[in-house]
Amino acid sequence: MRFQKLSAVVLAAALVAAATPDFSAAQNVRQSGRSNTGMVSAAHPMATEAGVKILEMGGNAADAAVAAGFAIAVVEPTMNSIGGRNQILLRTAEGEFHGIDGTTQAPFDYDYETAPQAGYGYAVIAVPGALAGLLKLHDEHGSLPLASLMAAAIDYAENGFRVLPADAARQMFGMEQAMEFPGTAKAYYRGNGTPHQAGDLLRQPDYANTLRKIAEGGRELFYEGEMAETMAADLAAHGSAVTLEAFREYVAEDSRIVRGSYRGYDLIGTDIPAAGVLSIQALQIMENFDPSSMSEAEWFAITGQALSFASRELRTLGPDSATTRAISKEWATRMAEEIAAPAMGDRPDSEATPMGESPLPPLADRGDNFGGHTTHLATADENGMFVSLTQTLGPNKGSKVVTPGLGFLYASTLGGYLGRMEAGDRARSNINPFMVMKDGEVVLALGAAGGGLIPPAVVHAITRVIDFGMSLPDALAEPRVAGARGGGFNAETSPDIGWTDAELEQMRALGIDINPQPQSGAFGRVHGIQYDPETNTWIGAADPDWEGSARGPAARRPGN
Repeated sequence: MRFQKLSAVVLAAALVAAATPDFSAAQNVRQSGRSNTGMVSAAHPMATEAGVKILEMGGNAADAAVAAGFAIAVVEPTMNSIGGRNQILLRTAEGEFHGIDGTTQAPFDYDYETAPQAGYGYAVIAVPGALAGLLKLHDEHGSLPLASLMAAAIDYAENGFRVLPADAARQMFGMEQAMEFPGTAKAYYRGNGTPHQAGDLLRQPDYANTLRKIAEGGRELFYEGEMAETMAADLAAHGSAVTLEAFREYVAEDSRIVRGSYRGYDLIGTDIPAAGVLSIQALQIMENFDPSSMSEAEWFAITGQALSFASRELRTLGPDSATTRAISKEWATRMAEEIAAPAMGDRPDSEATPMGESPLPPLADRGDNFGGHTTHLATADENGMFVSLTQTLGPNKGSKVVTPGLGFLYASTLGGYLGRMEAGDRARSNINPFMVMKDGEVVLALGAAGGGLIPPAVVHAITRVIDFGMSLPDALAEPRVAGARGGGFNAETSPDIGWTDAELEQMRALGIDINPQPQSGAFGRVHGIQYDPETNTWIGAADPDWEGSARGPAARRPGN
């Protein structure tokens, strides 16, 4: 059995190559592609192009990821920035896995009891980690000069880019809060105090100057030198807990790698504070059921309950105990025994099963109009290196704060946004860069945006590829499910990707409490790469419910 596509997603012509591509609001882009020389998939076409250009210059997948990571921090500024946080998962050409933790961090003298609690502003800022994560990726695995990798991002910031519809909407949402901060007003809003509209040219000269200085001065400039002093002075003047010493103490760390398996495939993610554990737990629970004997509605119930169990465990257990369970097939089997499986004659009861225990609030209450935040990109090169990179500010525009003259937003971390944090803690989140292997080869490198919907989106993509034989682009065009706070499940019913009314009625007939959600882009936005070792083909996929693209480098000429 395999899921049937519910609606066609029309993909238009390929991107036209240009030094600085002009992607207007009305332009369509290629959201899937095939190549035998590598691949880049990212949430904005200009970030994809930045990565592809590096592959065409002879750079490796790490180089391409660094270029795309800096570029996306410019062209998707409400979602991520160098002032945010990231998690990076890399598989070398030699087959080794490495993780990089560029998570924002509470200062070592932070006191949650006395610190101000707030939803935005200077009080929510922690030490940025995204820049350190990108630079660590370059230092340890890159092959081209940093200046070459940052050239596209600097160009986009200096000369501008056309704002896409979703980012225009996010600029408008929360504008009143953002306009409280002069640096933010100057960086991201027009001189008359109005947001940019879709298709408007957004130039960020201060951000361009910041990136140019980083390309020359590297980590030392940002975390120890002139720029650190500028940031620390601004933060101190407005009551932030982040000091110059906190900047100087920050280090992007090696992430712990967490592993599991699913139907003969190896699962690899980054451990807490990322959410690789959650995806592994859910899949290993689902492994106890046979989707070939179930209808789509029945598999819906299994998937949703497995995700709810895994979410509950992740938020109630400490890092070590949660990881232990993630790799335990015995624990997964015990959890599977508690699932109400319609195919086995049971009927789910929302008050007796994890259906009523999901940590996910209603879509309208999650802090923005797009069902979460964050951005994800994936890269691969012809030598077998893969990179999966997730980067975020937290909620829309993060802290809403830009230090005047620097041009980038800081993430939201402290102030209660992520719950209680102790001195030196790194922010726990749903960030989930992920890979799947078969017979020693990476067959999927993926991740997602969308806050709490990230792990469910990743799980949906994986099970549809493995269990139903779909290509990754087709898998991403299928509807998704997530637990709803208060009981039942949110079901995706967006115009282009959604469960049909008939399918929803089938689910209700099975006793499943369904909350239809027609909002586009609200169930996680997956970007990833599939690899077919038999044909040596990389297949890139951008979520059809978003504005990203996927493309491989131009074929090499014979003899090159």
